[in-house]
Amino acid sequence: MAYWVKILYERKQYVVNFDRINAFCYEQNGRVTFWLPDSAIPIVISPQSNPQDYQKILKYLESVTGLELENAYWVKILYENNEYVINLHCISSFCQESNGRITFWLPDGTIPIIINPINNPESYQKVLQFVHKITGYSWS
Repeated sequence: MAYWVKILYERKQYVVNFDRINAFCYEQNGRVTFWLPDSAIPIVISPQSNPQDYQKILKYLESVTGLELENAYWVKILYENNEYVINLHCISSFCQESNGRITFWLPDGTIPIIINPINNPESYQKVLQFVHKITGYSWS
């Protein structure tokens, strides 16, 4: 079922199906960024300048975070002092380096996410478990 939301951003009105958004980023300054589906256009919502739309995003994320649905596997991942909420089902490739780090790319953006097993063990384990569950492949 679609989750359509009307968002005001840079004097434009967008009607966005949040179920098609693959990643959200909580920045340290409180802003939330997401990328429109099928494009690399970021939408940045600030709680100070747009509190109503900010609350819509928080409500949606609260409803999906930690859920394991047929087409969604939402996880929180800490990366570069920001918290990303990502639907791992939308990631099309994962790369593990010889030092153990895992890299993947957000589908509607060009941002690589690099997870280190030492600095971010919880997120690292979530990605490992997801890859094994979905693909059957394990990394050692």
